[in-house]
Amino acid sequence: MKKFLQKISVYLLGIIVLHAVLGSYADGNTDDNYMHFAVPKPQNIIMGDSRGSQAVVSGVLGDKLSGKFDNFSLNIVQSPYGKIYFEALKKKIDPETKEGIFILTVDPWNLALHNRVKNEEEFPEQKSPFKSMQYYSMSPNYEYLLRNYRRSWFKIYLERAEVGRSNTFLHDDGWMEVNISMAKDSVKIRTEKKIEFYRKLAADHHQSEERLTAFKNIITFLQKKGKVYIVRIPAAQGITKIEDEKFPDFNNMMKSVALKYSIDYFNFSKDYGNYTYTDGNHMHKESSKVFSAQIADSILQSRRLK
Repeated sequence: MKKFLQKISVYLLGIIVLHAVLGSYADGNTDDNYMHFAVPKPQNIIMGDSRGSQAVVSGVLGDKLSGKFDNFSLNIVQSPYGKIYFEALKKKIDPETKEGIFILTVDPWNLALHNRVKNEEEFPEQKSPFKSMQYYSMSPNYEYLLRNYRRSWFKIYLERAEVGRSNTFLHDDGWMEVNISMAKDSVKIRTEKKIEFYRKLAADHHQSEERLTAFKNIITFLQKKGKVYIVRIPAAQGITKIEDEKFPDFNNMMKSVALKYSIDYFNFSKDYGNYTYTDGNHMHKESSKVFSAQIADSILQSRRLK
């Protein structure tokens, strides 16, 4: 029995060492979320859903505003505004932050909820990695890999960025760079599918008081650590039309929140024609750089006027 236990111990130790080595190669290719949990805690943060994760380029903001930014946006299922996202923010942010810049990107969907949801246990973000994670600045972050990575860990090594970046590459600063065919026919097909998706979403979702309350709580929390800005990111005309028809009071609601907390609301939704989209909802990366520069310019102008 003793020899058997010794052999098992050696075997288990070998497995642990192997996984530790494989996990050390985790990077922006590993999945769409890993790098959010494997970098130093930031002082300047961008929040939102997938529209924000792709449209707001941290590096562009950093260059124009003289500071390092972290894009802490995931998607409308995993990072809508709510208690879980708020608790994740508290763990993510550098506790010493005093003069941070915080950009809260909004659209009707990350402040909405499905009609059939009756209590918090049914919120979609209950399945978000934010729900279970405790550590947000470990590299490698084995907690994340153990809790959230479902593929073979050999894939981490074989698909590492050093070999070649994936089509969806998550930069260290949280910006999601998407490389996809921009041929007109491909974009048209993706856009039509996305418009249909949002039509269905509009049919069974409503503006959520719970999400709005959490959004306000996040603003209150961040105002103690710096300046907060609300930014509405544009989508293509077809999706914008759906949003305006389903949520006609959304902009007035955001203006009201901004007025209440004495912060700026930059609404770019009417400028949808100025940008290129991969699918009608997400900006192409080159438009994202232009858009991010415009956010920074709006902040700089606001500073000059105050």
